[in-house]
Amino acid sequence: MKDTEPPHIPLSGYIPREPDEVIERAKKFASRMRVRRTVRTFADTPVPREVIESFVSAAASAPSGANQQPWHFVCVSDPDVKRKIRIAAEAEEYEFYVNNRAGEEWKSALKHLGTDHHKPFLETAPWLIVVFGQRYGIGENGDRIKHYYTPESVGIAMGLLITAVHHAGLASLTHTPAPMKFLSEILERPENETPYLILVVGYPAKDTVVPNISRKSMDEVATFF
Repeated sequence: MKDTEPPHIPLSGYIPREPDEVIERAKKFASRMRVRRTVRTFADTPVPREVIESFVSAAASAPSGANQQPWHFVCVSDPDVKRKIRIAAEAEEYEFYVNNRAGEEWKSALKHLGTDHHKPFLETAPWLIVVFGQRYGIGENGDRIKHYYTPESVGIAMGLLITAVHHAGLASLTHTPAPMKFLSEILERPENETPYLILVVGYPAKDTVVPNISRKSMDEVATFF
């Protein structure tokens, strides 16, 4: 911000609504989000780049520590790059599932989801959005700029990203192979960025099935005083 610019400006874009409308909108949104499901089978139906740009724009509107916006979104549709990501991810997942990097307790907790080291969705889905968090910023003169609350800020942005995808009528999958250093190498990201997540985005395949699971009740997830 330039020294000549005011430190604060009037709030714009806010639309005041009557309490009844607020209640109705809140309930409709909650109902819509309650049917959101992660899917693991995607159609190869194309999704326009402008749609993905809108998702990223929504995610980048998230609040962040000191408004440093410590995130970067790498959006991948190139088949060759998706192939490289799949090969590297499956190598790490093989160590996780087959060579027992995870341990039996962790694998037992995942068993009901039916996941394994095969990740074809990384190639089938039209887009992969790889979310990076910036551990520190780089100033114009090359100096490091300390970032505050990077994990929390990036986490909020990822929540908005997933919500935007579902709101638009598409499906997503949060994929977090560990470790994820290969993403920094394949996508040529700088040293100050850490990969947080691959969000797989597209239309669900026609034969898609999901695990028969339930959500926790309001009493289990919230306390009111």
